[in-house]
Order: sequence, then structure tokens, then C-alpha cells
Amino acid sequence: MVLSAIADGITRSVETVTDTITAPFSDGVIRLGVTGLSRAGKTVFITSLVANLIDRGRMPGLRAAASGAIEAAWLRPQPDDTVPRFRYEDHLAALTATTPHWPEGTRRVSQLRLSLRVRPGGFLSGLQGPRTIHLDITDYPGEWLLDLGLMDKDYATWSAEVLARLERRTPGAAYLNALHGLDPAETHDEATAERLARAYTDYLRQAREAGFSDCTPGRFILPGDMEGSPVLTFAPLPRPANASRRSLWRECERRFESYKRNVVRPFFRDHFARIDRQVVLADVLGAIHSGPQAVEDLRQAVADILGAFRPGPNAFLTRLWQGRRVEKILFAATKADHLHHSQHPRLTAITEALLKDAKARADFAGAKTAAMSLAALRTTTEDTVPHEGETLDVVRGTLLGSGKQAAFHPGALPEDPGRLLAPAREGAEKWLDQDYAVMRFAPAPLTLRPGDGPPHIRLDRAAEFLFGDKL
Repeated sequence: MVLSAIADGITRSVETVTDTITAPFSDGVIRLGVTGLSRAGKTVFITSLVANLIDRGRMPGLRAAASGAIEAAWLRPQPDDTVPRFRYEDHLAALTATTPHWPEGTRRVSQLRLSLRVRPGGFLSGLQGPRTIHLDITDYPGEWLLDLGLMDKDYATWSAEVLARLERRTPGAAYLNALHGLDPAETHDEATAERLARAYTDYLRQAREAGFSDCTPGRFILPGDMEGSPVLTFAPLPRPANASRRSLWRECERRFESYKRNVVRPFFRDHFARIDRQVVLADVLGAIHSGPQAVEDLRQAVADILGAFRPGPNAFLTRLWQGRRVEKILFAATKADHLHHSQHPRLTAITEALLKDAKARADFAGAKTAAMSLAALRTTTEDTVPHEGETLDVVRGTLLGSGKQAAFHPGALPEDPGRLLAPAREGAEKWLDQDYAVMRFAPAPLTLRPGDGPPHIRLDRAAEFLFGDKL
């Protein structure tokens, strides 16, 4: 493992030196990572971002678009031939169809390259012609990213943490029943290991449906071509006092270490560690709706994700000796269109508070961070309706599944984020003074004027923060 780590470091150092030396003589490249947890809207975010960079009529918050400095944008073959291409055209077709529908969510790593022809500004505008800047977007399943937090844990620590969570979560009862009467010190039996792995995978899926975020190992939910392999056939166990080399405990422990070595480490080396700009998407409204435990789980999960980043400025010597570092990180609460705009500042404040610990660590390392609420694709319109002698701010949209039009008010978010985060940290089972509803809206039919991308909320501001300085 030590030699492997050294080899990985040498490989990355060579790549970094090559990148640093050749940068002045080649087109500029912005490496943007898009991550988040299930149903945070990664696929829609990337699709709308690319569409709005190609047709920039709705991007006034991106200064290079508003000033006309971006003269053209077009799709190019991606730089890594071994990574699947992000299916932009298919996803855009789903969102802009006569009867639009949500595209399939992220199930694997994918890439897309968007090339921008940018006219220099200032005193250089008369001396230089337009230059090409490549925006390389990499889409990661959020479930896989959570696995990066496993790298600093051993099997005993991970098992103890997971079993403690299972006792507090309703979906965990079935797996705890599967452990009843089992002795982890007994000789390993593959049929038992497979039964436990299936039961634990079922729990992970149910926990995700219930709104929980920390569901590791992520490949159990999205196994890809590893489905059924021994590296995915283990589960958390209570630690026995003594366990022989051939025991179930030791075999699960060995497979846990193999998972880190053969699944998590290559993912970090080949994809995650090359990012220099990152957006972390979170369905904060969904977590609030699911209750205090889901909010606290989201806070801890995002902190674990951020712990795997290498935040800091991409200075010349830093890149030369330490590899690329994440320069900017945006924390974005998605689905802001589910709220009236009057509540958006409260959603942003809750997001900032939710991510305070992780954000502080990133800021301390030199990375620029920001939090905002956004909607990559706006699906609703705003309205005011009479309610019990007063007026109520609502959003109107088409309900997913039924196709019916509905006016929706999810409940007023508190001005003080501590009203939510304090009960979450204290382990409360439900909100004491408010219930927060959630609805799932279908994408609205679009009629786009020439030059306009899909409607959104603050996507242009997100782009300005993430890479506006490079344009």
C-alpha cells in the first residue's frame, strides 16, 4: 500500500509538472467538478449550465456573457477517452420535449468539454485576438464521493459508526434483525456474507429514500460492473472479543480494506483529485422535510465530502510539488424554485449554517467558498393567494406524476437557522413548531426565444463565482 501511494504521488507529480510547463503554450482549461447527493439535481445542473453557456441570453450575472466577451461556445470531444461522455443532448431533449420529463440521474462518472471563445478585455483587447478556454465538467455520483471519508477509517471504526446510526433509523431495523443470533467470530461462510450484504444494501436504499445522506459504501447502491463481486460482499458487524483469520469478521475486514484499495483509491486518483473548481449540490429542502435527523445527517455527510478535497490556491509552486488543489467551492441548495423568492435568503442562510464546519476548514486552507440557493431549471411561477384573511406567497407548477396544476406553500423557513440546526444536532425526531412540506414538480414546457437557454434561478451567479475569473 505504501509503494502504491508513492507511485500514485509520482504519477500525479509528473502530470502536474507537465500541466504547469505546457499551460502558457496551450488553451486554458477549467476543471469543474459537479457533485452532490441523490436527487440534488446534478444532471439538470450540468445540462442547464451548458445550454445557458451556449445560448447566453439568461446569463446577465456572468460578466463575460453580459459584456459580450464570450463570442461563441461549442461542444468538443472530451480529454479523457476512457471516461463515458455526459449525455448532454439526450438530457436536454428530455427537458425541452413537448411533454418534458426529468432525465435519468447520475449513476457513474462522466465528462463533457465545452469550449469558449473569449475576447480579452482591458488594454490587452487591442493586442490579442480571442482565446479558447475549455470548460471540462466532470459529473460524480455523490454516493461514491462519500466513500472518500472511508479512507481514514478502519473496518472496526466504520462498523461501530454504522451500527450506531442503524439503531436510530427506522430503515435499519431489518438489518439489525439479520444480525440477531449471528456470531462474527464464526468461520466465514460465503452464503452468510452474501445474505448480509444484500440486507445491508436494502437498508442503504431505504435510508436514501427516507432522506438520509450518509449511505456508505456508495457502490453498494450504484455497483456498476462490480455487482456481485467479493469487494462488494461485506457488511458492518459488531466486533467480537476474538476473531480467527478465517472468521466472518476477518473476511469482512479484509474486503473492506480491498474496497478502499481497489475502488475508492483509484477513483480519487483518476478523477476526484484533478478538480480545481467544485460545486457541491444539496437538496436542503428535502432534508428539512424529512426531519431533524436527515438535516444532521446531511451536515455530517457534506463535511465528510469536503474533508476529501485538497482546498487551496493553485499557485505555481503548490501545483508543481503538491498537485492540483481546489481553488473555489460553491455550496448550493437546489430547488429554490419550490419556494417564493421572499424565502430564498432564508434557504441560503440555512445552507451556510448547515455547512459552517466544512466551509471553515476549506476557507482556512485558502480556498474561496460561497453558499447560495439556486434552481438550475425553473419549474414554477410565483403567485399570492388569499388565506385565512391574509395573503400567502406560493409557487405554482405541474405536479410530477399526476400532471395536475397546484399552488404550493411549503411552510415558512425560520429566519434564524439555529431553529433547525439545534434540534438536528440534539437528535430530535421531529420539528416541534412547524411541519415543512415538499412537492415534486415536473419540468414545465419551454418556449425559448433565440439566444435564450432554459430558465433558471441564479445559475449565472453560480457560474460567475466558479469560473468567471478565468473568462
